[in-house]
Amino acid sequence: MAISASLQALIAGKQVAGSHLRGKWLDELMAEGLLLVVTHGSKKLYKARDIETLKRFLIDKDESYRMLEGSGSDSRASMAAETGNSKLVKVRSCPGFPVNCYEPLTCLMNNREMVINPIEGSFLFITDWKSFSIPEDFVVVGIENMENFRMIRQQRQLFESEIGKHRFLFVSRYPQSTDLRSWLQSIPNRYVHFGDFDLAGIHIFLKEFHQYLVERSSFFIPSDIEKRLQKGSQERYDSQLSRFGFLKSDEKDIQFVIDLINKYHRCYDQEGYIET
Repeated sequence: MAISASLQALIAGKQVAGSHLRGKWLDELMAEGLLLVVTHGSKKLYKARDIETLKRFLIDKDESYRMLEGSGSDSRASMAAETGNSKLVKVRSCPGFPVNCYEPLTCLMNNREMVINPIEGSFLFITDWKSFSIPEDFVVVGIENMENFRMIRQQRQLFESEIGKHRFLFVSRYPQSTDLRSWLQSIPNRYVHFGDFDLAGIHIFLKEFHQYLVERSSFFIPSDIEKRLQKGSQERYDSQLSRFGFLKSDEKDIQFVIDLINKYHRCYDQEGYIET
C-alpha cells in the first residue's frame, strides 16, 4: 500500500520522500531516468520527470497499474467497464516495440516481405515481434530518448560518420518491456546502443542489453564526447552519484566514458546530437 501510494503521488505530480521508494523500485525508476531528485537541505525528495512516461512504464509492466491513472472506485469501475472484470488479468495489451529508418528497408513478417519506410514525422510499431526478422547485415541502433528516435534524419550524418555507412534499423524500448531485448537475442545482428552519456544511461545499457547480447552489443560513443561532456550537466551528475558512483565496466571504451563523466563531474543528454 505504501508503494502504491507513492506511485500515485508521483503520477499526481507530487514529490515523494526517498524513504517511501526504497530498494528495487527506486533503483529501477532512477535507472530508467524517470525521476528527478529535489533536495531540501539534507532531505532528498523525488518527482516524476514526465508523468505520462512514468504511467506508460508502469502500465506496460503490469496492466493492473491502470488503477493509478484514476482513484479508488472510479478506476476499478473503468476497468470493469472495459474488461468485464475489475480483477484485471495481468496481460499486456500492446506488446512489441517501435522501429524507424531514414531509407526503405525490406524485412520479413510472418515470412512475408514488408518494406519499412515511415515518412518523416512517423514511425512503425512492430506488435508481432516474434515473427519479425531482418537481414543479417542490418545494424540495429537502439535509441533511448524518443525525441532522438523520432528525429533520426537530423542525425544521419552522425551515425554514418561514427558507425559507417550501413543499413540502419532504429529501435526503441518504449513502451518499457523486455520485448525488444528478447527480439535482439533471437537475431544475430550487431546492436549499437545510443543513450544519454551519464552513469544511469550506461547502467541501463550494461544491465538491460550488454549482459544478454555480449560482444554483439556496443555503446555508441561519438568521437567528440569529451568536448561535449565538458559543457554538460553537473546537477545530473550529482543526482546520480550516490546510486551509480560505483559503476565500472570491463569494456575499455565504456570505462573510458565513465572515467570522463567522473573527471568532469558532468553528464550530456543525447538530444544535443540532433542537428537543428
